[in-house]
Amino acid sequence: MRPMALIGRLVVIFLGFLASCLVGGMIVVAALLFPEFSDLGAGPVDEGTIDILLGFGFIFVSGFALLPAMVIVAITEAFYIRSALAYAVGGGLVGLACYLGLIPFHPETLQFEGIVRRHLEIMTGAGIVAGVVYWMIAGRNAGAWRHPPPPHKPPPPLPSASRPQ
Repeated sequence: MRPMALIGRLVVIFLGFLASCLVGGMIVVAALLFPEFSDLGAGPVDEGTIDILLGFGFIFVSGFALLPAMVIVAITEAFYIRSALAYAVGGGLVGLACYLGLIPFHPETLQFEGIVRRHLEIMTGAGIVAGVVYWMIAGRNAGAWRHPPPPHKPPPPLPSASRPQ
């Protein structure tokens, strides 16, 4: 195990997580505000308001997705899983877990109460896209930090005509 490779990998994982949370937050905010955007009488939308909403969406998604995403990242790093489909499914599960974490659960009936199907679809879809974004940044090389880099081959010998006499 190479410690510098592990530190570099952790930085890439962190940047991939931040980028995927930003994209997921953008999708959640845009999807939840879409009915408002479709109203033609609403007029132009203030850019400052959108920036604030995107910031809160990023904070919301990153705060709720941290623990489930860490589990998915640990599993994929441990088993060298590099498939885009695996990250999409994992992101969908993280989005689902984030949404269900906000819904009241009744242990007597073992049911969630008050699930809004559209919100569930938005969070799951945002998780899928965020998982693919994470795969594009960090998931394609999962587990590669464990292997030493291949040795460099020596350069080929010079042709006899090019040797100095």
